[in-house]
Amino acid sequence: MKFAHVLTCFALAFGLCQTASAQTARVPVVAAENFYGDVIHQLGGDHVQVTSILSNPDQDPHLFEASPKTARALQHAALVVYNGADYDPWMDKLLGASKSNDKRTVIVAAQLVGKKSGDNPHLWYDPATMPTVAKAISAYLASTDPAHKSDYDARLAKFLDSLKPIDASVAQLKARYHGVPVTATEPVFGYMADAIGFEMRNMHFQMAAMNETEPSATDIAAFENDLRERRVHVLIYNSQATEALTKRMLGIAKDAHVPTISVTETLPAGKTYQQWMSSQLDSLSGALQGWQR
Repeated sequence: MKFAHVLTCFALAFGLCQTASAQTARVPVVAAENFYGDVIHQLGGDHVQVTSILSNPDQDPHLFEASPKTARALQHAALVVYNGADYDPWMDKLLGASKSNDKRTVIVAAQLVGKKSGDNPHLWYDPATMPTVAKAISAYLASTDPAHKSDYDARLAKFLDSLKPIDASVAQLKARYHGVPVTATEPVFGYMADAIGFEMRNMHFQMAAMNETEPSATDIAAFENDLRERRVHVLIYNSQATEALTKRMLGIAKDAHVPTISVTETLPAGKTYQQWMSSQLDSLSGALQGWQR
C-alpha cells in the first residue's frame, strides 16, 4: 500500500510538473528591430520570449553588422520578424545560413504591406503598417499556442485600440497643416509626413543620405536656401545619423529660426512603440506651432 501510495504521489507530482512546464514554456521570437520586438511583447505577454537585434537608440542602424550571437539567437527562434525592403538585408543572409528553416515562421513587414526593394524602407512610420504586422503576429501566436488564443485575441484588440490616439494626432495635424512645406535630412519620417499631407521638399538630398551617397552641390544649395529663406516650417532630422552635412543644416536652421525636430530609427529605451510615435508627433506639433514668418 505504501509503495502504491508513493507511486501515485510521484505520478501526480510528475503530472503537475508537466503542467507547470507547459504553462511556463514561452514561444521564442527574434525581431530584427526593437520596435517590432516591443509590439510582439505587447501581443504575447508572458507567453513569448523576445530577442531584439537592433536595440541601441544611439547606434546608426545602417552601420550594424551581424555577430555570431545574432546567428545563435535565430537558430532557436520559432518566429522571426523583420522589416525587409532592404532595410535589414543581413537578416536574409542570417536566415539562409542558420538551421531549423523548416520549423521557423518568418514575417516580413514589407511583404505584408506591399513594399519592395527601392521603396522607402522606414515602414513603421506608416500608420497602416503596425496594425497589419500585429494581426499577422497575433494570428501566428494563436495558431502555434492555441491554449492561450483568448489572451492573444484580447491583447491584439487592446493593441489596436491603443493606436487610435496616434491616428487622431495625425488627423489633427493633417487638418491644420496639410500642404505645409517641410524638409528632412533623410526620409525616415516620410510615411508619417505623407499621412499628414506635408509638402516634403529636398527629396533628392534625402534619398542620397539614405543610400549613403553624396548629394549633389545643387541639392545641397537648394536645401540651404530653403532654410535660410524660411521656405519650410520645420526641419526633421535623424538623430542617429548626425554626420557633418546634417550638423551643417541644423546650424543653418538655427540661425534662420526654422524649428527642428529629431526622429529616430529605433525605439528609445523605456518607451513603447505607441509612446515613441506619440512623443514625436507632439514634438512636431510644437515645432509647427512655434514657426512664425
